Amino acid sequence: MRDTFWQFIKRDLSLGLLLSALVFVSALAWGGPFLTGSSGVTAWQARYHHSRVTTFNGTIVSSNGEFVLRDSSGKTYRLDGQQNAQLFADKEVKVTGRLNNEASLIHVKRIEPVKA
Repeated sequence: MRDTFWQFIKRDLSLGLLLSALVFVSALAWGGPFLTGSSGVTAWQARYHHSRVTTFNGTIVSSNGEFVLRDSSGKTYRLDGQQNAQLFADKEVKVTGRLNNEASLIHVKRIEPVKA
């Protein structure tokens, strides 16, 4: 009876190891959920990660139920930090973040008032 128990354990461990190896090799062959092409750079990385942190100046205003940054030329940028932006409503600010040009969206790192 004791030998049978160890045979089951050995079988279960072997199957588990084999299944884990199969999943790992499949994931490598597929390239993982975030890898595309031979360079391994995803569209997300190309759009956000490699864009530079930039400073934008303007006024935080409310538009269509959300707070946006309006610059001196009148162009507006959506902000992903809505709670923080609300604190600066109708004020001149300097927003530091990464711009997603396609969506006119700034991924906000920091918002600070412009010193007069």
